[in-house]
Amino acid sequence: MNQDTLLRLLEEVKKGAVSPKDASAKLAGLPFEDIGFAKVDHHRSLRTGLPEVILASGKTPEQVAEIFARIAASGVDVLATRAEASTFAAVQQRVPAAKHFPVARAIALRQKEKTSDPNQPRIAVVCAGTSDIPVAEEAAVTIDIFGGNVDRFYDVGVAGLHRLLSQREAVQQARVVIVCAGMEGALPSVLGGLVSVPVIAVPTSIGYGASFHGLAALLGMLNSCSPNVTVVNIDNGFGAAYVATMICRGPLR
Repeated sequence: MNQDTLLRLLEEVKKGAVSPKDASAKLAGLPFEDIGFAKVDHHRSLRTGLPEVILASGKTPEQVAEIFARIAASGVDVLATRAEASTFAAVQQRVPAAKHFPVARAIALRQKEKTSDPNQPRIAVVCAGTSDIPVAEEAAVTIDIFGGNVDRFYDVGVAGLHRLLSQREAVQQARVVIVCAGMEGALPSVLGGLVSVPVIAVPTSIGYGASFHGLAALLGMLNSCSPNVTVVNIDNGFGAAYVATMICRGPLR
């Protein structure tokens, strides 16, 4: 259940099509569905404005497909992250309309038509190098499936700063900027000094030996001298996108 389905239920009560007793029964049940190996949270949209998201990593394809189908049956948009081709094949058998985004390693189902609002805030997803694109795409797909407007700026790292500066005006139109970078993780600090909005830094595990699989980038970003930079965990494009989406949506009404 989300805000739209709740409002429809209340409207049916108002019209007399559903009795208060029946509506109460629908709302009185547990906010999650226990399917044995998972408890599917169907009321998360009511609490946070965004539905539960499936982390496919560590789950069998069949488990992901079952959870995906249960969430889809509730009528909300569905997203599974860190999903491989075998998992998508299992999901597609249960939910044929689901789509696979192999670069982002995501599976998504949009059930509510996305509205185009030119006044809706935009989120810029920026990455330093081509090797960072999978993490950046995880962020971009997450933003898009949850109804946000996303602009991509890829391969604009500090090794060739002119590439970033050529996109400066476009990036400055964003309400939030997500920056994915590996190596020493310098790009978020640079962008933090160029924009007047929150910058969410995503350290990636890209780099040579002393990058320690993203730890060097993480520590560099945590020590950024740009005060508008905040940091999520290594390779966590999804987490950055989720927070950016909530910033642009504002508080639930």
